[in-house]
Amino acid sequence: MKKIIFRFLFVLIILAGLNWLASLFFFRWDLTEDNRYTISDATKQLLSNLDKDVIVNVYLSGEFPPGFERLESATRETLEEFKTYSNGHLSFQFSDPSDAASEDERKKQYQNLVDRGLRPTNLFANEDGKRTEKLIFPGAIVQADTLAIPVQLLKGNKSSTPEEQLNQSYENVEFQLASAIRVLDNPAKKKVGLLVNHTQKLPPARLSDLIATMQQSYDVFMVVNDPETYEGLDALMVLKPDVPFSEEEKYKLDQYVIGGGKALFFVDGAKVDSVSLEGNYVQPLDLNLNDLFFRWGARINNNLVKDLNCATIPMNVGNMGDKPEIKAVPWRFFPLLNNFGPSPITRNTDAVYSRFLSSLDTVGGAPGIQKIPLLMTSPYTNLVNTPALVGYNEARQQPDPAEYKGGVKLAAVLLEGSFNSLFENRILPNDPRSKTFKATGQGKIIICADGDVVVNDYDYRRNTPLPLGYDRASSNIFGNKDFVMHALDYMTDENGIINSRSKQISIRALDKIAVHKDKKFWQVLNLLLPLVILGIFGAIRYYIRRRKFA
Repeated sequence: MKKIIFRFLFVLIILAGLNWLASLFFFRWDLTEDNRYTISDATKQLLSNLDKDVIVNVYLSGEFPPGFERLESATRETLEEFKTYSNGHLSFQFSDPSDAASEDERKKQYQNLVDRGLRPTNLFANEDGKRTEKLIFPGAIVQADTLAIPVQLLKGNKSSTPEEQLNQSYENVEFQLASAIRVLDNPAKKKVGLLVNHTQKLPPARLSDLIATMQQSYDVFMVVNDPETYEGLDALMVLKPDVPFSEEEKYKLDQYVIGGGKALFFVDGAKVDSVSLEGNYVQPLDLNLNDLFFRWGARINNNLVKDLNCATIPMNVGNMGDKPEIKAVPWRFFPLLNNFGPSPITRNTDAVYSRFLSSLDTVGGAPGIQKIPLLMTSPYTNLVNTPALVGYNEARQQPDPAEYKGGVKLAAVLLEGSFNSLFENRILPNDPRSKTFKATGQGKIIICADGDVVVNDYDYRRNTPLPLGYDRASSNIFGNKDFVMHALDYMTDENGIINSRSKQISIRALDKIAVHKDKKFWQVLNLLLPLVILGIFGAIRYYIRRRKFA
């Protein structure tokens, strides 16, 4: 009896000691192969430094198919981790917006969520032979004080299968939620300059959606006049210029990058002028940036890329009775960029919509600079050298696959590392600029060979801008905005929250053929194996007891 009491007290003391040690030293151990429950160090730092209470309302709740249940579980598990590291400053709740007392109340709840920025998704299912439809809101509202940010949890590449899209959404949950929390908790926004003084033919309204989106996270400055320097800006964006840069302006860009600046160039290699309803005249565009780009290890060519993987345009293909028949036909001069490089900027991003894209090459002679491809075309391309007349009649013609063997063309590239100045050995000692001139320095540059990637369309009938990446012909919204915002985030994010987009969770799908073939075997095994194990355990226990008390 004394031995039993002693053992009990000993175990109790051990458990109490372990509990006391656990209260002093906090740790969590992720035993999964792909570290699916581990959040990045940057996110942990963000949460631990929270100085205001953050409330996350998730509207992904209710009866869902297994894929959406997995997304709901991933969101809940991520928020549990967030709550652990937030020192009590984060709370969350899940609710079902379809749960209402009446249909009118349900519609009001739906409209409220739409007004707050969440996009609904229709779920279709077959129940008892009947096709059912349910509206869900796979998103969340992250709120702190009086500010609230909508977070769309269902995001991925639309060309992927539904299962892959859900898996991509699962991988992005941490980044989407952490980005919203960072905006709410970071009163000191980064400063981003938009260099538009060389963009004279593009109306300001065609950049309005990008600017409005950027203003949620950054302090945006329009660089209209020629400043003395670009110092003080955390990033500089050159948006679809159509007027050449002077040598002095090029020198300022050079020194900004050499001084540690981050620059994003969205520039065209060819100028497209509409000459008639029949087509466009395309000619080379010289912005006087070629030698600067070449020094950085890149070159934009004065051509156009035709790609069989392309968007569509509405075209009159004939008459239906006495009325013209308008159909959406593929326009190979509008490539859909759905081929991405190994970067968190483009991981799980939807296809990027481009118009009159030029090809981009990387060149040698730039030691110390790492060149990372971001956007690429499909392998089925053809190049059109400028000048050229691009007629819309080409859209009517069936393309010959034999003409589209140009291979994959680079459309956007990330350059980072040690840069050498273009003006090295060109600044004389008596030049006033020699006092501040820098010959080398660390920087980051993104060059995209299509200025239209950042340009939104405009509805002149309603006098309102359309979302960036919106295609009128298909009514699809492509991933242009996500690509630009992720690129800007990568360039300015010192903590590295953007790197959480690199998380990769493998889909371990069952072999359906093998499952169907061996279905009976596994059913019998699952039914009998537990009984066999239980019987063996009972027999061993009976034998031990009989031998002990014999």
